[in-house]
Amino acid sequence: MPRQEQSNSYLARDKAKGSNQELERLVKLAYWLDDRFRIPGTRWRIGLDGLVGLIPGVGDGITTALAAYIVLEAHRLGVSKMMLIRMIYNVIVDGLVGTIPLAGDLFDIRWKANRKNILLLTEHLAKHPELNPIDPKKV
Repeated sequence: MPRQEQSNSYLARDKAKGSNQELERLVKLAYWLDDRFRIPGTRWRIGLDGLVGLIPGVGDGITTALAAYIVLEAHRLGVSKMMLIRMIYNVIVDGLVGTIPLAGDLFDIRWKANRKNILLLTEHLAKHPELNPIDPKKV
């Protein structure tokens, strides 16, 4: 194999490895935000989004910024504009409804915008392997 082709194959492999690591990091972030803790006596799970959102004034801003980071990284990974619009919608709904005292916090527990966005991201990347060659079974 010529040196240039070999170099390009290493670059492609490194990019795919980096993309997979990035995706794994985003999956972990979404898990922490939406599903990390089980509510005792129920099958419901809650994450930092629901807990930090209880802090008046700043809680929902912090969690919305983290949710927006997932969308930003999806953009960086090459997700289509239509998919980004769907992801942004999830974040906006989560952020706006989350500002309503108590009712918004209960909504946060069930809406799970970050989990929805990770699902959208992994489905999109699985359908478009040219963007990121991932194994959807690992996510």
